[in-house]
Amino acid sequence: MTVEFECATRIAAPPAAAFDASCDIDLHLESMRSSGERAIAGVTSGRIGPGEQVTWRARHFGVRFRMTSRITAYERPSRFVDEQLRGPFALFRHEHRFESLEGGTLMRDHVVFRAPFGPLGRLVEPVLRRHLLRLFDERNRHVAAAAERAAADLD
Repeated sequence: MTVEFECATRIAAPPAAAFDASCDIDLHLESMRSSGERAIAGVTSGRIGPGEQVTWRARHFGVRFRMTSRITAYERPSRFVDEQLRGPFALFRHEHRFESLEGGTLMRDHVVFRAPFGPLGRLVEPVLRRHLLRLFDERNRHVAAAAERAAADLD
């Protein structure tokens, strides 16, 4: 079964600042410190761009894994997509959208995933969904704070 969810975060900064913060590997690592996440291949620091890839190493649920993803769409400052090439999921696609609002940006994360191991994996998909929602919430707090700092520095 394929699982989809969306997160929406209001950011008091323009879309370009939110977009750039979302592409920042160092910021991602800072936000995922609790899982010991590391970027170990591809783009390992700075901003990731169109067609580029990164390999992450992390520990979730006590299990260490690697995941390589590539930026498959890149339309600054409105949208980009990263998709798993290799890793723990049977499918993982994350679309980032940035909509201009009065006073800032609405950042939307649309995630589609499928657990590995066929029918057995379907049993854990609700747990994975809740875990991913918590991770996105933490990551989005970091993205919002960084984008808002960057916008304030420009004023």
